[in-house]
Amino acid sequence: MRLSRYFLPVLKETPAEAQIVSHRLMLRAGMIKQAASGIYSWLPLGYKVLRRIEQIVHEEQARAGHIPMLMPTLQSADLWRESGRYDDYGEEMLRVTDRHGRDMLYGPTNEELITDIFRAHVGSYKDLPLTLYHIQWKFRDEVRPRFGVMRGREFYMKDGYNFDVDKDAAVHAYNRHMVSYLRTYERMGLKAIPMRADTGPIGGDLSHEFLVLAETGESEVFYDAAIADLKFGDRDVDYDDRGECAGIVTEWTTPYARTDETHDAAVFEESVPEDRRRRSRAIEVGQIFYFGTKYSEPMGATVVDDHGTHVPVHMGSHGIGVSRLVGAIIEASHDENGIIWPEGVTPFHCGIVNLKQGDAEADAACETLYAALTARGLEPLYDDRDERAGAKFATMDLVGLPWRITVGPRGLKNGVVELTCRRSGESTEMTPEDAVARLVEIYAPHRG
Repeated sequence: MRLSRYFLPVLKETPAEAQIVSHRLMLRAGMIKQAASGIYSWLPLGYKVLRRIEQIVHEEQARAGHIPMLMPTLQSADLWRESGRYDDYGEEMLRVTDRHGRDMLYGPTNEELITDIFRAHVGSYKDLPLTLYHIQWKFRDEVRPRFGVMRGREFYMKDGYNFDVDKDAAVHAYNRHMVSYLRTYERMGLKAIPMRADTGPIGGDLSHEFLVLAETGESEVFYDAAIADLKFGDRDVDYDDRGECAGIVTEWTTPYARTDETHDAAVFEESVPEDRRRRSRAIEVGQIFYFGTKYSEPMGATVVDDHGTHVPVHMGSHGIGVSRLVGAIIEASHDENGIIWPEGVTPFHCGIVNLKQGDAEADAACETLYAALTARGLEPLYDDRDERAGAKFATMDLVGLPWRITVGPRGLKNGVVELTCRRSGESTEMTPEDAVARLVEIYAPHRG
């Protein structure tokens, strides 16, 4: 993309309403614009990041054997009355009445709707296990929306729902989700720690939140520093192997890690050496639940087991805050100059800065680089504006592309351009061909 043709409304000044880093930088980098309190339009740059994150989620869900679908944003209140949650959920639920007087709601979650779909189409244990998921906009009428996309009223979320014939199978589904989430977050360049959590209005007796350590986090967490050293890496996992998945979950949940809601000070002090005890703030980016037959029993979601008996299915739900992740990544990866995108989620793979727009040799070199990168499957952002070099560098730093190629007449006389790493600030002179080859090599592991 040529910057002269792109819509990138960057701001020089920070809007007064922005209280945390991610909100400030998303506004300044032209990623979002507030439409109403807690509701945002996603502008082209922000939308690209949102889609990068969504694609990683889809790829890892497919790897785990989960099946995508799409449910509506509006739901019938009758389903929620059937489950008993309509009156219990509280004022966060946006309730509406259609022109025929029917009670509807803007879905904050989808347990009821997915259960209704299941009971209409599945009747035998032979159709299990089954895990369905979707990525959809949700709405929760927060009393005090703040922090931009981190605590908005409208948000984009992945919901997964598993259906299993008994508890053992459902716990395997829970473990399978934890494993897939560990892979998902690492691909995004995040260290997301699974922590024992309260189940809240979802219900059930088993839940873990995934939290990213950050000073601006809303959750207070307590953990063993040993868990921060764990890496999932590029393991080849057999998601049908119950023992393998359970072993990975044990590895990641044995070190103490809990939110303040489930923290046990006595256990923390007894089980964690003093030099490894950590207390911090963190941002929740996902949560998984096993809640058994909480929804299937009242809503009649049963299957016929191998003895011919109708039994309620065991269920769990598994969420990832896709839009929230954009803010969380920025909170975890930025400096005083702007965003620093991890390679897995960057909106453009690199920036091209032409130091002397209008110079025939510099223009030609940039065009050649642009074509070569595009031909290799990479997406560059070429700053072809007639601006001074300082302004171009400031824009690139603000929007946070991981790599920048700087092209100028002086370097071209020696046959080189400059490849700069946004995170470290280190620059290396190399031929244009070598710069392209280096970027292809860097991004090879991030192609799913």
